Amino acid sequence: MTASARMRELGLTLPAVATPVGTYTPARRIGDLVYTSGQLPLVDGELVATGLVGQRAGDVGPERAVECARAAVLNALAAVASATDGIDSVLGIVKMTGFVASAPGFTGQPAVLNGASAILADVFGEQGRHARSAVGVAALPLGAPVEIELIAELRAL
Repeated sequence: MTASARMRELGLTLPAVATPVGTYTPARRIGDLVYTSGQLPLVDGELVATGLVGQRAGDVGPERAVECARAAVLNALAAVASATDGIDSVLGIVKMTGFVASAPGFTGQPAVLNGASAILADVFGEQGRHARSAVGVAALPLGAPVEIELIAELRAL
């Protein structure tokens, strides 16, 4: 089954690629690899949530942060598709780097990013299993709680 067919089956759609707010491109293809710029959890141009992820009152809760990770990875896949012949040209995901804007003491970054990793595995099957870094940071652009980068491998032409 193709990636686009799996996405339809899962009820997922690729959003429009976010317009860069600086001098960079959403994704760049080098040979059979595509590298994305960091993608935020934007849905219809708005952040799903803002703030630090943590357990305290006023923090973005871990469950909401998982939703953010899922939105950000869909944006990353849209960026990959924009630099290729579409999502079906992707053989698999090589690596995902996820950044979580973390409140002091929050150590659940891997659990937050599991939401994104699960989408990649659901869409690409075994080829969606990837190397991953889960990094806690003090802040992210626009106050986003999550940012995701991908490296994707393309099918041979």
